[in-house]
Amino acid sequence: MHFTSEQRLDDGVLEREFTLGEIPGVLWTPASASPSAPVPLILLGHPGELPRMYPRVLARARHCAADGFATATIELPGSGDRPRSATAEQARADLRRALEAGEPVSGEIVDRLILPLVDKAVPEWQATLDALLALPEIGGPVGYSGGVIAIGTRLARVEPRIEAAVLFAGSFVPAVMFEEARQVGIPLHVLLQWDDEGNDRQAALDLFDAFGSQEKTLNANLGGHTGVPQFAGDAAAQFFARHLLK
Repeated sequence: MHFTSEQRLDDGVLEREFTLGEIPGVLWTPASASPSAPVPLILLGHPGELPRMYPRVLARARHCAADGFATATIELPGSGDRPRSATAEQARADLRRALEAGEPVSGEIVDRLILPLVDKAVPEWQATLDALLALPEIGGPVGYSGGVIAIGTRLARVEPRIEAAVLFAGSFVPAVMFEEARQVGIPLHVLLQWDDEGNDRQAALDLFDAFGSQEKTLNANLGGHTGVPQFAGDAAAQFFARHLLK
C-alpha cells in the first residue's frame, strides 16, 4: 500500500489517498487512532466512479469517524481511471437499451454485468483489508457497509474477518447470489429505498429473505435511490456500534 496524499480535515479526521497495485482508494482515520489505541474498521462500498461518489462516501466516513471507526474505500474494477472491460461495457450498453425501451432486464444481462465484477472486486477488497490491518493504527473488528449488494453478499460469505455488514439494496442481483446469501451467517442490516428507480424491489426482498443470518434487519423507507433518511443512517451506525465496538 502506497500513500499518495494526506490531509487533516476540519473535524480532525485524517484522510489519506493510496494505491494498492493498480487499485486507488482512500483511508479515513479518526483523530483518536494511534498505534497504542488502534480503531475498528469499516469498508465502504459504492457503485463505482469514486471521484463522483466521493462527497457521499466522505460524509459516511466522517459519520463513522465520529463513532470511533476508521473507514476505507476503493475504486471498483472498470470504473474511474481503471481499465475498462469490453464485456462489461457491452453488458452495460445492453442494460441501458433495455431500460430505455421499458423492457425487463434479463438475467443473462445481469450475470454478464455483475458476476465478473464480483469475481474481481472481492479479492481486491480482501487484499486491501490485508494491507489496512497491517497498519498499526487499524485494528479489528471489521465491518462492511454499502453496495454493490452482490459484492457485499460475497464478502460476507467468504471473508471471515468481516463480522457485521450493512448492505445497500439498489443494484441488480444475479440469480446465483441467492444461494450465496443462504450461506451468510454474520449479523446484517439491509437498507432498501422502496421507490428506487433502478432497483427490483421484489428481488431485494427475496435476497433479504434468503440470507442465512440469525440476526438480520430490513430498514425500508419511501423514496428514491439517494433519498435515504438520516434516521436510517443513524440506525445503521447503531448497528455497527453494537457489533463492532467491543
